Amino acid sequence: MVDQKSVDTIEIRRERLKKLRDMGIDPYPHSSDRQQTNKEAKDMIDKQVVVVGRIMGKRGHGKLMFLDLVDESDKIQVFISHKVVGEEQFKLVSLLDLGDFIEVSGQIFKTVAGEISVRCSSLKILSKTLQPLPNTWYGLQNVEDRYRKRYLDFVINPESKKIIELRSKIVYELRNLLGEKGFLEIETPTLQPIYGGANARPFKTYYNALEQDFYLKISDELYLKRLIIGGFEKVFEIDHNFRNEGIDATHNPEFTMMECYWAYADYNQIMELTEEIYSKVSKKVLGTTKVNYNGFDVDLKAPWQRLTMADAINKYLKIDVDKLNDEELKQKAKKLKIEEGIRGGLFNRGLTIASLFELVEEKLIDPVFITDFPKETTSLCKLHRDNVELIERFEPYIGGKEIGNAYTELNDPDLQRHFFEEEAKAKLDGNDETHPLDEDFLTSMEYGMPPTGGLGLGIDRMVMIMTGTHSIRDVIAFPTLRSKKSQKKST
Repeated sequence: MVDQKSVDTIEIRRERLKKLRDMGIDPYPHSSDRQQTNKEAKDMIDKQVVVVGRIMGKRGHGKLMFLDLVDESDKIQVFISHKVVGEEQFKLVSLLDLGDFIEVSGQIFKTVAGEISVRCSSLKILSKTLQPLPNTWYGLQNVEDRYRKRYLDFVINPESKKIIELRSKIVYELRNLLGEKGFLEIETPTLQPIYGGANARPFKTYYNALEQDFYLKISDELYLKRLIIGGFEKVFEIDHNFRNEGIDATHNPEFTMMECYWAYADYNQIMELTEEIYSKVSKKVLGTTKVNYNGFDVDLKAPWQRLTMADAINKYLKIDVDKLNDEELKQKAKKLKIEEGIRGGLFNRGLTIASLFELVEEKLIDPVFITDFPKETTSLCKLHRDNVELIERFEPYIGGKEIGNAYTELNDPDLQRHFFEEEAKAKLDGNDETHPLDEDFLTSMEYGMPPTGGLGLGIDRMVMIMTGTHSIRDVIAFPTLRSKKSQKKST
């Protein structure tokens, strides 16, 4: 049922729109003559200005009116006197509603109360709004409506808009930092004939022109590695990845990643790069490396702590996995009610250790690198130089959340083929998140790939940390939502 009051308000606005047109006024002109932002105008006491913005407040009595005019830079008060603007312009003011966009010409002055204002000499409507804005005090009461009508959320909730503005600055500074360090930003395909670079379920589509299935990228990894093989030494990409998985506070099926690859480097140098990214970007954007995330005060300043996965399990769970045989490890997993790792129908020690580590993650508050994962956790990483049961992989954690993934990249084509074939077997066993065998990528590796360090950082999570935001939906301008039609069917 539609609220009658809303209908009446819309009808009133449409009537005012008609009156404007009857007066010969175009309520939707092509452009404005704006000369200053509201923020700039506030520094121009006694000078003439032309400012624009959306009306977010309207009050007055008799022959005097006050408007709160908001543009992207600031809010400024507009003082309108019938005596100054005349009958026709004052009549125009009476036809204005909250939410309308206007242009105001006049002199900047300071009121008796000390508020910097524009003494209006003339005004012009730029856009008449037909829908009433939500009450700016109560806002959008339904949380789902905040994300579904994001444009309104930005209008009435300055904090929501500020988060998206900070996101833009974070990405800008990240891109600049990588550029200054000699990394080239190169675009890779979003539609891929073979998905790869992560263990994830893809979105599948059909390309009519080629009569072939394609997949939305789950990662940039295999294409960026092809660039390393092709002679580029430092490459990166900031773009959207797509994974056909669930939605929660830290996951969205369409998300933004930064992936970079650095020839002749390993995971130790990549750790240093990760520290530098977080500490320098936060300092540039926030003016500090200290943030509050998930209720914890955290300092992003380098250097960060480093713990092997085995040491982290020992430190926080008091379990020394290196001293346990397979049967003892099984019993520990059973006692802690975690899912033991299974591959090919058989117990897998490495995957069980990784499952055990999941109990540790929420305890990792201060920035820390968890290093040296079991080899079974990925097929794209180089075996550890000191222990072939491990790989040179790390994940950084902040506030109990994983924020990225990095390897000393596997560059042995024969070993890479072996790992891909093992993953293919797992896929036959019902694991639809395993890595498919990519023959073209394997062929490219046979032409030679230098030692390389690779890093993937979640941009959404970076923004969440630097803005102290708890939901990924708050840091994405338009998060993925169930359609209203589908929502009704499910209920």
